[in-house]
Formats: sequence, structure tokens, C-alpha cells
Amino acid sequence: MYDSLIARDLRSSGLSRAHRRPSSEWRTINMLAARLPKRLPAFTLSERRHISFSHPRRSDALFVHRDTPYNNPKIAFEFNAENMKRAQEIISRYPPQYKKAAVIPLLDLGQRQNKGWTSISVMNSVAKLLEMPPMRVYEVATFYTMFNREPIGTHFVQVCTTTPCMLRGSTEILDTCLAHAGGIKPGQTSKDGKFTVIEVECQGACSNAPMLVVGDDFYEDLTPATTKKVLDAFSRGEKPKPGPQSGRRTSENSAGLTNLTGKPYGPGEFCTPEFQ
Repeated sequence: MYDSLIARDLRSSGLSRAHRRPSSEWRTINMLAARLPKRLPAFTLSERRHISFSHPRRSDALFVHRDTPYNNPKIAFEFNAENMKRAQEIISRYPPQYKKAAVIPLLDLGQRQNKGWTSISVMNSVAKLLEMPPMRVYEVATFYTMFNREPIGTHFVQVCTTTPCMLRGSTEILDTCLAHAGGIKPGQTSKDGKFTVIEVECQGACSNAPMLVVGDDFYEDLTPATTKKVLDAFSRGEKPKPGPQSGRRTSENSAGLTNLTGKPYGPGEFCTPEFQ
């Protein structure tokens, strides 16, 4: 049967006899095929190989916009007079054909005016001002985590939990912040609306770990006690002094100054006479 079918196909394709497979080979192939089982053997449940995969974890952010009563294009947003003047000054830094490069600073400006978060109306306003397709602005706003796409509390607390801070006790700092905000979880806002607490990656103050950011200010060299002290001050409407909370200045050695303790050289001092 197979021989006749193959022979017919070869004749119809015009192949010469030299290119055809000998019938003896076909007989061998058919004989081997006849020995194959007609059906694959059934496997028991224990013999089957299952595909394993890790459990998917959902992100704490939705990258696709969904209209809500508090975030939809019908809610108007326009830069106030002061921020519009600031926006025009930022745009003037770029050539007219490249003014879209101002999209990040303008989104930041809009977020600050909009109580710390970037709504869809803020994005549309920036797109209109820069004469950009709105989708291009959405792409930027959904890529950078500095743009908050949900409302936040009065004080936006960002706790660094990357390796240097973790080794210095950032877990206790995070727990202190969450407990102070009423036992919330990372990414949530306290019931009184005063604090939103999130975990973040490195903030660039590793030598002063552990640390957190509130608004634009860094609070460093923290302990659970000093963290509570900082947050209590914010709760009272005060602004604690930023920087290290351990008493040291900036990133100085904890043992104090160990070099450059003498009088600095004056101009020409210790130079040969011709260079003095």
C-alpha cells in the first residue's frame, strides 16, 4: 500500500528512478512500523510527570487605567498660575521640537499640585501642554514608580528595605511605621489619612542605613525608637529635622574625625620660593 502511494507521488513529481527509495527499504520501514504499539500504554497518576511552576504574585499596582469616581478624565485638572509659570520655564530649557523631554518634570509638578498623586487628568493635562499623544505620557507615568497613581496620605513614608538597610534592621523600622499608622500593610494608608507607608528599593543613603523618606526628606541612622519619634512629630503637624537621627553629622565616621584635623595648607605654603 505504502509502496504504491509513494510510487504514484514520485511519478507525479517527475523524480527519476535514481532518486527513489528502493522497495526493500520500504518493506523494512513497514515491518518496523508494524511492531510499534497501536496505543500508548496508560500511566498511573504517580507515574505521570507534572509541570511545576511558581505561584504567581500580583503586583500592588495596576498598570492599566480603570475609571473610578475619584480618577477619571471628567475630573478637570489645570496647572495653577504659579505652576504654569514654572512649567513654561521648564519647557524653555529644551528645543521646541524636543519639548516632550519635559514630560517627567511636568508630571512631577502636576503630582505635587494634585496632593501627591498623578491622576489620569494630570497626565492628560501634561500631554496637552506638551502636544504629545496622551498614550506617550501614560507610558512614562506607569513606568516610573515615583509617580503615585492612587491617592496617598498627607505624609508619604517610603521605607528602604534593600540589603544594606535590611542588614541594619530595616524590618524593625518598617514594622514600627506600620504599627504607628494603625497596623496597616505596606502600600496602605492610615484611617486618619495622615500616613501612607510603602517599601522601596535603594534610596542612595546606604552609609546611613537604615533610613526612610518622608516627602522629599531623608531620615537616617534610624532605630525603632527614633523612627517613632519622627512619626510622632509628623502626627503633631511638626516637621522633624531631616538627616541622621543618631547625632552624627551627615555620613561622618561614628568615631569622629580621624583625618584632616589640622590647619589646611594656604596658597603656596610649603612650595619652593619660585612657586610661592
